[in-house]
Amino acid sequence: MRIGVAYGGFTSEAEISEKSGTVVFETLREKLTEVYRIIIGPNQWMVVDEQDNQYPLDIETFEFKQRKETRRFDVIFNAVHGAPGEDGQLAQILERVELPHTSCPSKVAALTYDKIACLEAAKKIGIKTAKSTQLSKSDPIAIEEILNKISLPCFVKANKAGSSFGVYKVHHQNQLEQAILSAFEEDDQVLIETALIGREVSVGAVTLDGKIEVLPITEIITGEDFFNYEAKYLGKSQEITPADLTPEIEKDLQQIVLSLYQNLNLSGLVRVDFIIVDNEPHMLEINTVPGLTRASIVPQQNQCTGRSLFELFYGMLQSALSKK
Repeated sequence: MRIGVAYGGFTSEAEISEKSGTVVFETLREKLTEVYRIIIGPNQWMVVDEQDNQYPLDIETFEFKQRKETRRFDVIFNAVHGAPGEDGQLAQILERVELPHTSCPSKVAALTYDKIACLEAAKKIGIKTAKSTQLSKSDPIAIEEILNKISLPCFVKANKAGSSFGVYKVHHQNQLEQAILSAFEEDDQVLIETALIGREVSVGAVTLDGKIEVLPITEIITGEDFFNYEAKYLGKSQEITPADLTPEIEKDLQQIVLSLYQNLNLSGLVRVDFIIVDNEPHMLEINTVPGLTRASIVPQQNQCTGRSLFELFYGMLQSALSKK
């Protein structure tokens, strides 16, 4: 089985994606013989073998030449956070050449990567979310009009971004315009949400052996103003897995994640983030290519199942191949 582990990308998340992809590559090659890295950059996509030899990847066919032989992958492990891995672009290419991959179908990925559209889809199936409004780059920034719809403190989020890039917490009215302008540097649409006050939790789910498995729940406690980049990747948070929740709340979260997974046609490994307010989970967002670095949440959740990372990753590859 020839496996390609794709990482990198076109966004601010490329550095995190490289760390995730490296973990996947190193884990898989411990027991498998043909594992290649696929490094995705803005100008060129390269295939790299275990000896660090590089080969240009033909994006049209997703093939490469090695020692004058044309080689094709059997399956792709998608570890690209942001574009083109999490927004559906990579999946669209792989669907066209009928190459199995570990992440969501292209249309599903495009939906979940769009925070505004994803929240609307979640609301339609009865999932609670924060009160919100949206703004396009061409719109006037009418502060009073925005504050009539949402209350302070609030979050300003670039609509299509991850790893907390382009996310700002606003406590005072005079901070709001600058937060919006800063978020526009990541995307031309922003989502503005009332900040929910409660316990933050994250729930992973994955399809293995034909069954959807909801992973142990993680509670996130941070000394930062919110679960920002520093809290996620620089150790400035406490992540408790499994979270100390009542059986009722735990069951609610599991059912909500299962409902989202089934109703939105999710596949592969996903992570859904929530704030629990008065014992009611409110969804923040869905990550269809969650972080897999040593500091990431999903590997911690997987460890609590007693399953190794290799078993998780290999199981994801087998699930992808079974859909072919």
